[in-house]
Amino acid sequence: MAKQKPDDPALAAQLTPLQYQVTQCSATEPPFRNEFWDHKAPGLYVDIVSGEPLFTSLDKFDSGTGWPSFTRPAVAANVTEHVDRSIPFMPRTEVRSAQGDSHLGHVFDDGPGPAGLRYCINSAALRFIPVERLEAEGYGAFRPLFDTP
Repeated sequence: MAKQKPDDPALAAQLTPLQYQVTQCSATEPPFRNEFWDHKAPGLYVDIVSGEPLFTSLDKFDSGTGWPSFTRPAVAANVTEHVDRSIPFMPRTEVRSAQGDSHLGHVFDDGPGPAGLRYCINSAALRFIPVERLEAEGYGAFRPLFDTP
């Protein structure tokens, strides 16, 4: 259910206009013209509003769609799913952050791997934390995921 939240001037002042439109008004950024669609550095993607951990680079793949795509959330409880009927005759599954209630994008069943899911996420809803900054930014619990045996 794509939705627009009540205006929040304080949050609007903290975010770029695009970040606000995407996360608070369920907008979609343009494909191939967003920060993380072709981003390959190792690290963690968090909600731009709440900071809750959402996805890792380990589960990111090139879907060819022009948006960052992931096979699964880093913490399943941090991503909620809702029916989105904003396009008539084409229901989709919207994904939102659990704590921040930010619109992230949609999940589709055409992804790779055993689950076959593709979380198609707006870059504007994300902040990237590089592996070398995880501890300093308070996400040290995710550091072991990136250690190679």
